[in-house]
Amino acid sequence: MKTPIISASSYSNTAPLIWSFLYGSKRGKYEVILDTAPARSAELLAQNKVEAALVPVIAYQMIENVRLIPDVCVGARKKVQSVCLVTKGKDLRNVKSVSLDISSKTSIVLTKIIFREFLGFEPIWIDAKPNLDEMLKNSDCALLIGDPALQVPECGDRRSKSKGSKIDYPYRKFDLVELWQEFTGFGFVFAMWMTKDKSCTIDFAAARNEGVQHLGEIITNYENNLFLTHKDFKEYLTENISFSINDSMGKGLQLYFQLADKTGLIDKNMPIRFL
Repeated sequence: MKTPIISASSYSNTAPLIWSFLYGSKRGKYEVILDTAPARSAELLAQNKVEAALVPVIAYQMIENVRLIPDVCVGARKKVQSVCLVTKGKDLRNVKSVSLDISSKTSIVLTKIIFREFLGFEPIWIDAKPNLDEMLKNSDCALLIGDPALQVPECGDRRSKSKGSKIDYPYRKFDLVELWQEFTGFGFVFAMWMTKDKSCTIDFAAARNEGVQHLGEIITNYENNLFLTHKDFKEYLTENISFSINDSMGKGLQLYFQLADKTGLIDKNMPIRFL
């Protein structure tokens, strides 16, 4: 029998969802394709090259005949940390141009909803690679997602992970889920497993549960590559990121699709279909 193929991004916040396939009980049963860009997984799913993929949720509105795997997700109830807008001290209402990290269309659409629907104006949009210094050379504001966003500190200075020393840091960070919460009161879902098949035998919920039980190993694997202490990284994966969908996040997903349609960012708001 052909080994089923699945795809996901290699960001640290997806690690609990794919740990089982790489190191746990499901290892060797599936072929796993990883890429730093979540949009790549959406492309593979659209091209029928994988049985299922963990993809930005906006892809649901852009890929024909796709279904959502219920409950399992990468989302946040109140604050996410790893999806943010960054300026050199400017308030968002004073921004005239935004460099967009092209790695995830969900975050790009969310950013445009925030400016169009909530802030009430349209800046100039510039597609960019996730390099903060370069992005802010070309615009007033930068959208960063995933691990690059985690390396941007929360406040006006940053501390060396090893010595705790202060380093001058002129950037201002705006958490996209905090902004979404401020205007809607809902949580947010960034990515979900999706399939174009009518049935799927892969138990993604069990894989998630197994990954969550091995957070210590996951944190050890990633912490040397991130500007986070072990404690902060654990807090991020346990308190910021949610790997299952509660009622607030479900309503947030529906509203997100509605506003994407209202602001002309998708052609049509397709009703949500779960597998």
